[in-house]
Amino acid sequence: MKIRIKSNSLRYRLTKSDVDRLYKEGYLEETTDFGTQQLTYSIKRHAFPDLTASFENNAITLYMPSGMVNELANTEKVGFAATCGTLYLLVEKDFVCLDAVAEDQSDNYPNPLLS
Repeated sequence: MKIRIKSNSLRYRLTKSDVDRLYKEGYLEETTDFGTQQLTYSIKRHAFPDLTASFENNAITLYMPSGMVNELANTEKVGFAATCGTLYLLVEKDFVCLDAVAEDQSDNYPNPLLS
C-alpha cells in the first residue's frame, strides 16, 4: 500500500495482495518511522456510506465502505473517489508503471495501456 499526499488530497494505491487482504481481513496498515515519531496510515472497511478519513495521534485512517471493498476486489473497477469536507480522497489499484522504475512491481495490476 502506498499513499500520496498533495495539498488537500490523499491517494491510496493498493497492490493485488493489498486488495485481497483488505477484502478478507477488512484492514491494512503501514508505518513510516521518522526516528522520534512514527506516521501510521491505514485503510479500514467500514459501514460508512462514503469514503471518509481521519487524522489522530500521528495516524491517517481512510474508511472504505464494504460495498466498495467488495467491488474493488471482485470487479475490474479501478478505484473510488470522494470528497470529505475539503479533503479529496482516492483509493485505486496500483498498476505497473509505463516507465522503467527500480521498485518491485510484481504484485501490481497489469497496466491496461500495455495491452
